[in-house]
Amino acid sequence: MHRIAFKMKLHNGFEAEYQKRHDAIWPELQSLLKESGIQEYSIFLEKATGNLFGYLQVSDPAAMDALPHQHVMKRWWHYMKDIMDVNDDESPVSIPLKEVFYMK
Repeated sequence: MHRIAFKMKLHNGFEAEYQKRHDAIWPELQSLLKESGIQEYSIFLEKATGNLFGYLQVSDPAAMDALPHQHVMKRWWHYMKDIMDVNDDESPVSIPLKEVFYMK
């Protein structure tokens, strides 16, 4: 299992809306993520800065390469673009984080 961590940026004042949207995550998106081998997916918020920290485990990181081309993924990005920093294609600006410590 591979561990992947990244950070994103939420716009100020949208903490409750971000939570609300993720509490009602679309079943078809959740299925797509699971079918891609993603497990143990968490997102944490640092309220003072709006920084989001994402962590997931995936069996094959290469399987995630197809996600940006999936219709449901593009729809989710479009749905989220008004409350967070995004790229030109509406995907979230996501900065990979390097693992420097892990304890089993």
